[in-house]
This record gives sequence, C-alpha cells and structure tokens, in this order.
Amino acid sequence: MTLYDDTLALLREMIRNACVNDLTPDSGQEIHNADTLERFFAGTPGIQVSRYEPRPGRTSIVVTVPGTDPEAEPLTLLGHTDVVPVHEERWEHPPFDAEIVDGRLYGRGAMDMLFITASMAAVTRDAARNGQPKGTLTFVGIADEEARGGLGGKWLSEEHRDAFSWRNCLSETGGSHLEVADGTDALVVVVGEKGAAQRRLHVGGDAGHGSNPFGKDFSVVKIGEVARRIAAIRTPVSSDEIWQGFVRAFRFDNDTEQALLHGTDPDAYEKFGRLAAYADAMSHLTISPTVLHAGGAINVLPSHAYMELDIRPLPGMTQDDVDRVLREGLGDLADEVRIERLISEEATVSPTSGPLYDALLATFEEFFPGVPVVPTISAGGSDLRFGRRLGGVGYGFALHGRERTLADVFSQLHSHDEHLDLEDLDLTVRAYRSLVRRFVGA
Repeated sequence: MTLYDDTLALLREMIRNACVNDLTPDSGQEIHNADTLERFFAGTPGIQVSRYEPRPGRTSIVVTVPGTDPEAEPLTLLGHTDVVPVHEERWEHPPFDAEIVDGRLYGRGAMDMLFITASMAAVTRDAARNGQPKGTLTFVGIADEEARGGLGGKWLSEEHRDAFSWRNCLSETGGSHLEVADGTDALVVVVGEKGAAQRRLHVGGDAGHGSNPFGKDFSVVKIGEVARRIAAIRTPVSSDEIWQGFVRAFRFDNDTEQALLHGTDPDAYEKFGRLAAYADAMSHLTISPTVLHAGGAINVLPSHAYMELDIRPLPGMTQDDVDRVLREGLGDLADEVRIERLISEEATVSPTSGPLYDALLATFEEFFPGVPVVPTISAGGSDLRFGRRLGGVGYGFALHGRERTLADVFSQLHSHDEHLDLEDLDLTVRAYRSLVRRFVGA
C-alpha cells in the first residue's frame, strides 16, 4: 500500500470510531482512536509510545521518533482525535460510515480535523521506517480539543509539560486558497488565533407576584435592554500587519481597500463574499450574545436575570480592555450590571519568520510555485495556543487543491454532510512528508 492508501484507511477507521465530544466530561471516548493509532504504529522501529488519560476514556497518545542530534530543531504534530456532535437526520450520508462518493469522503471529522491527524500519523510512521531523523519528531493524537482542551492539550501542557516538545508545533488548518479579486491565487497559513473572554452579565430587579406588576423594576426588561446595547457595540478595526496583509492579498480596488483597512465602511466587508463574517471576526473584537436566562415560574417576577456572551479578543487586547468596552457600551446601565468572567484566555500569535515558518513557505512553494502565502488568524481556538503560551511557535498547516478556497473549508467545519475532497488528502500527506523531511531531516 502507498502512504496515501495507509492514510485513507486510517482516516476512515477514525471517522467510524465516532469519538463525539458533546462537551461533557465523559463524552469523546477518544480511547477508541488512541487504540486505532497504537495499532497503526505497532511494529514500527525506533519509536516511543505513551498514553495519557486524565479521565477514563479521554485518552491522548504520544508517538516520538527520537532525533540523532539533541541540538536540532524538534517538530511536534498536534492532531486532535475528537469530533463534534451531529444532527443525523440532516445528513444525506451517514456521518460515521466514512463513505466515498464521487471523489469525496463523507463523515464527521473528515475535515475537522481527522484528515490532518491521519496524515500526521502516517507521515510520522513513514519517517520512523526510513531511519532516525536529525531532529526529534513527535505525533500527538490529542483528546478534547473541541471542548477547549481541558482534558487534552490544556491538561497536558499543565500536568505533563515535558511529555513532548512544544517548541515547534503544527495543527489545524491552512493551505486553502483565497478568491483574489483579479483571479490570481493566494495560499493561507494560520499563524495565530483570537482569545476568549466569555462573560456573564447579571442584573437585578423586583421580585413579586406576576398579577401585580405595577411599579416594579423588571429584571426581564432590563436584561433585554442590556442585550440591545451589547449588540450595538462596534469596536475599531485592527491595525496589525496580519489584517493589513490579508486585505491587500485580495487586490480590491483602492477605495474598498482603504475602507477595510481603516474601518470607514462596514458594508465594504461584503466584498469578501462568503468570507465576510470571517474577515469581520479577524479584524474586530467580536461580541456574540448566546445565552439568556430569567425566571422560572410564569406567575413570579424574577429578581435576577443574566445573559452570556461569547467574546473573542484580538491579539494585544487584555481582559480589562474587554470589560471596559462592555461598560462603555452599557452606558448609564453599567452600574446596574455585574460582569462575571468565565473562560478568559489571551490571543496568541506566532511570528511570520523563523525556521519552521521558513520551512512552511518552502513547502508551499514546492507544491504551488510562485503563489503568495498570506498569514491569517483564526477566530476559533486550537491546541496550538498552549504551545505558544509555553514559548513555542505553532502554525495551522494542510494543503488543498486550487479549487478549495478558505470559504469552502470553513463551510465544512461542524456542518451537515461534512466531507473532504480526496485530492486534498493526497496533497496534505505529500506536503507533510515533504515538510518533515525538510525540517527534521527524516
């Protein structure tokens, strides 16, 4: 079997394992994919295999190919093994059968991110079979990424920091294409991600019987006004080089480009087409009201109400900055609202320079000669942020055919009938193989 065939077989088995993470502690059961991966590596010479399990069934697997030179740069491939839930009735193709139809593989996790995880594993095994690399190569099949890594990357970085090197890491995703205005091509590499600033906003009001509302201070009305004011907040556009480079890569007309760079016309985002929401998120602090709660019994006036916000700060923005934006948006209601911080994490970004980044550029050039590479940041999270916090660098890397744009890839994440074009699996396997040989000398 070829390297591609091995990867495809592994990917299909991992999809069929259905390691569905519904954000509860005992879901996921990534032990099934850990077992699959351990069988995949069985008999491979010169490797070291370790398993980590913070809770029964929530298993991560670490496969290390030791390098011959302790001074050489190491490389760690972080591939998560859990997937998000499905609404099975909305799928035309069964989500865990891993069907192949017309050159596409259908299944939950096919795009997010089991095709990359399988490619990483196959290339690691291939490297080990071809002799010791100069730098240490590690593959990590990591649990619980879809729930922000509390039983996976976060736990490993805190409790088993030395289980593998966090110095140079690759994970999801990258290598898709931009729909440049003049029809030329551009490739995407993910260099960072926004932070998290989840908030719960509390308000109070008068309790009482629902039959006697006269003169009452309604917590329900107040939280409604809080929601209206929060939804109206519009923060300044980012001024960092990543956003500026992203805008310029599209080669818009000058008026559109200036409006996007300076935030003078919100309607200009429509020029991005299907990437309008992505571009907006990349360039602003985003605030999404997602949960609202007040009362319980229909005949009781509730004295307390709250709403929850999914907030994603840009690099350089602190948690205090976020609270200040909220208070300013609340205006004269600010003193009546208590802001509770939930999950709070700073944004992380890796430099667009250095040995690993240069190796990525060289690999892109090998497969798509002369095509510019555009750094982006993700609005969502990945396990790469844990490595960056420990002083390492981390990039999202894969490779897609010319027809697969960034918008196409994003449309597959967490979607019904999630699928992967098999051309992209072939490209990603070959790109990872090339990159590994280039970077650690395998």
